[in-house]
Amino acid sequence: MSGSGAATITGIHHFSPTVRDVEASAAWYERVFSMVRVPIRMPHHEREDSGYAVLLIEPASGLVIGLHHHEANDGEPFDEARTGLDHIGFGVPDRESLDAWVAKLDELGIEHSGVRDLTEPIPFSTLVFRDPDGIQLELYHQP
Repeated sequence: MSGSGAATITGIHHFSPTVRDVEASAAWYERVFSMVRVPIRMPHHEREDSGYAVLLIEPASGLVIGLHHHEANDGEPFDEARTGLDHIGFGVPDRESLDAWVAKLDELGIEHSGVRDLTEPIPFSTLVFRDPDGIQLELYHQP
């Protein structure tokens, strides 16, 4: 199937986690990913009375992160063992970029796994760390 009616995707447009503290998370994502905050508050569709999102954009890739606040959020930390998101992986252009990320995370005092170069079941390299709510973020390169 091809053409304008094809069922295709072009990449990740946005990532929208629910967080405990929107302002603290926004400051963290701005600092770590050099994101720019969009100066509007987005209503949470179909929950406009009890939720909203703060939007951040990463200028180089155009990736949008929508940090969601919900009145019903009981403040429980993230746990990938429950139904929902396990983690999100962001691609990087080359293996050297992972080393640059290690230096940046170290400079910011953010704990991380260090770069892991794996060969099985396929060759790839990863760097794993967590946001303020414990959501696992992975930087990934596959040669």
